[in-house]
Amino acid sequence: MKRRWPARYRWTYAGLLAACLVVAVLASWTPFAAPIDYYAYDLIYRTFPPQDWTPSSAVLAIDEATFNTSGGVRNLRGIVADSLDVLRPAQTKAVAIDVLLPDASDPAIDSRLAASIANAGNVALSAQLTNGEWENPLPLFANNAKAVGHVHPEENHIDGVGRRIPLEFSAARERHWALMLEAFRLGLPGAVPIVESVEDVHIGGTVIPAPRDGQGRLMWIRHRPSGIPTVSLAELRKDASKLALFHDKTVFIGVTALAGRRDQVLSPVTGDYVSGVVIHAQAFETVVQKRFLTNASNLTVIFVCLLGVAMMGVAFLLLRGSLALTVAGILILGSHFVPVLFFRNDIVFPFSAVFGSSLLAAGVSACYQYFVIRKRMQTTEDEKERYQQAIQWVAHEMRSPLTAIQGSSEMMGRYALSEERRKQMASMINAESKRMARMIQTFLDVERLSEGQMEMKRERFSAPDVVRLCVERAAPLAERKNITMHPGEFPACEILGDRELMEYAVYNLLTNAVKYSPAETHVFITAEVRGANLRIAVADQGIGMDKNEVKNIFRKFYRTEKAQKSGEAGTGIGLSIVEQIVAHHGGKIEVVSTPGKGSVFTIVTPVAPVGATTPPVAAQRA
Repeated sequence: MKRRWPARYRWTYAGLLAACLVVAVLASWTPFAAPIDYYAYDLIYRTFPPQDWTPSSAVLAIDEATFNTSGGVRNLRGIVADSLDVLRPAQTKAVAIDVLLPDASDPAIDSRLAASIANAGNVALSAQLTNGEWENPLPLFANNAKAVGHVHPEENHIDGVGRRIPLEFSAARERHWALMLEAFRLGLPGAVPIVESVEDVHIGGTVIPAPRDGQGRLMWIRHRPSGIPTVSLAELRKDASKLALFHDKTVFIGVTALAGRRDQVLSPVTGDYVSGVVIHAQAFETVVQKRFLTNASNLTVIFVCLLGVAMMGVAFLLLRGSLALTVAGILILGSHFVPVLFFRNDIVFPFSAVFGSSLLAAGVSACYQYFVIRKRMQTTEDEKERYQQAIQWVAHEMRSPLTAIQGSSEMMGRYALSEERRKQMASMINAESKRMARMIQTFLDVERLSEGQMEMKRERFSAPDVVRLCVERAAPLAERKNITMHPGEFPACEILGDRELMEYAVYNLLTNAVKYSPAETHVFITAEVRGANLRIAVADQGIGMDKNEVKNIFRKFYRTEKAQKSGEAGTGIGLSIVEQIVAHHGGKIEVVSTPGKGSVFTIVTPVAPVGATTPPVAAQRA
């Protein structure tokens, strides 16, 4: 169901939704959102794994069995030399050794390892930064190898899962490319250099989308679903046929035994711990297969989140109740699949941004809709109550003239009256009907003025004439209660405005003074000019009011407890209309009252300047 909200509501609503977008996007860039995004990435990767492929690499593992049969961890360099010698018949493309060789050991073993490295062909050695210094291979080994690469994992990974790898690592004025990247370069025919730009890295015909971002050009690892083929040196010694697994492949040699393993990370595919050499091999497979994942740009993230927030906002703008909540639930559920759609297109999209923006927008939209509807319902109830009270006021105010008209008409129809008496009755009926018409018109005019649907008349009229006329009209009411009215001397001055409305205001104050004063009391009417203002004061000796009652006396339909107990009919709307009339004339009403001693109501309104012309602007009725 389409609903129209006022413009101020729509702009506020749009501002709140914009705030939801900003908060959600900024929050997704904080470290607090990283665990959520990583968990979502792992779940998506496991749910939608890539299609398996024939691997171009294999791992020659140095496991516990190898250590047990080859002299333990102290003989690690001898074991590496044995591994290189065993691999020589397999005619591998390149060999990457994930074992640090920064220190000298037994000269015979070092010489043997150096010779094995030289005879192995395309060998890449490892380097690692420790305490601000690079642990590079000894020159004895580095001079016989073709490349040196770093074996650092991603920095600041909060959960120990191997999702990304830095392609380069710089420190101490020295930079190394990743070990797997050097191994890939060595496996290509010819001396292929690594060419870099701000946005990517080129190796031969392979372009790796890894922009420089201050974290070493992080590259997402596309893990092979069935893992990397792995054979330990101990197994290879027992079964020489397994050597065929390494033929024409890039081989990664590293420690997988817990005793000598330097690094271990969690696999995002299986959730199990794996050695660093396996992660290097997985990263190598990503480069060989050219199946790269890239991060969604900030502009893309903002646009997608903006689209989701806008859809949520429109849903609550056009729909209500359970239907709006159902659509919101569908949109929130759909936000879960946005990262999946991007992942299927090799793009990593932050789950926290799209989900957070949708959830936040749904909550804010639902709350805002609730308060808007509640306010509109309250407004409707207020308008209904106001209408009912207005009808009561009109009925009350029209009772007197209607009674006079009804009584006069009955007398004219029932009794044989003289011609003169008939004329008097007809004249009274005419006068009372005109007064009733003016009363209705006055009420409508004030209501239209308050709603801005009518412009007040702007004409000059005599203030003393208005006061005298109102005193004469109120005199019969005062006589019924033996109340004496004391009009003072009225200075000659004029007011610029609507005479009929001002007459209503003064007359209302006079009738209230009579209505709420005991019999045989006095009402004083004075007028004086102070500066540029005319002050018309009506003072009575009535029931009076306390301070709280004075504060509320001009509220529509407000009646004091004393007024209600006095038995005088009234709806409490008269003074509200009086205040609006005086305000539209550029003035105000002052009230001084003491309980049990009476009240003084003073109309303060500007006096028309002497010699000013009357603007020819009449009332424009809607």
